[in-house]
Amino acid sequence: MTFSETLRNATWGDHESAEDESYLKELMAGRLSAQEYGEMVAQHYFAYLALDGVSKRLADHPMAGPFVFPSLYREAALERDLATVYGPAWRERIEPSKATRTLVARIEQVADWPGGYIAHHYTRYMGDLSGGQFIRMELQKIYGYGKGGGVDFYIFDEVGSLPRFKNDYRARLDALPVDEAEQQRIIREVRLAYQLNTEVLAELLHTVRSAA
Repeated sequence: MTFSETLRNATWGDHESAEDESYLKELMAGRLSAQEYGEMVAQHYFAYLALDGVSKRLADHPMAGPFVFPSLYREAALERDLATVYGPAWRERIEPSKATRTLVARIEQVADWPGGYIAHHYTRYMGDLSGGQFIRMELQKIYGYGKGGGVDFYIFDEVGSLPRFKNDYRARLDALPVDEAEQQRIIREVRLAYQLNTEVLAELLHTVRSAA
């Protein structure tokens, strides 16, 4: 079994738990306002500033470098989405939640460990390129957003064919020069990444319900 297959199989339960988070269920059911959707966009913004910032620092690293794709960077797309949801003063409306600060801290903490960076990169981006595309289609139906702001976070035009890109990504995982012990360490970090991202969504749901 290849490493990408081992990784997927070992973390599938964590992946499903993240997708089953109640905030996403409320969102996909159309029960949240545009501003409540914007709360998730805002937390994504802080997380991706951290993740893509680490990417830029590791671009020349022999092991991490193959997982640095400027075509994936999300900052500009998220800024367009936030401006669409909250207006030009969006920066004054957002702040990282406690769970997001914990996630960001972990991303920064493992920045010197290529396997840790890859674990968080894989968790976020492979999800965005897969289930994230279904989320985008549903959000477009619910809120009427089009390309240019609102759901640009989920649009990866610069990547080209998403299936081809994902296959190439898996091939890069399979080619990692790591032994079984390091593979298991990466798998544990992916599971932690799923947990931290799920906690961000759980805190969002609590915030939404508290404000109701």
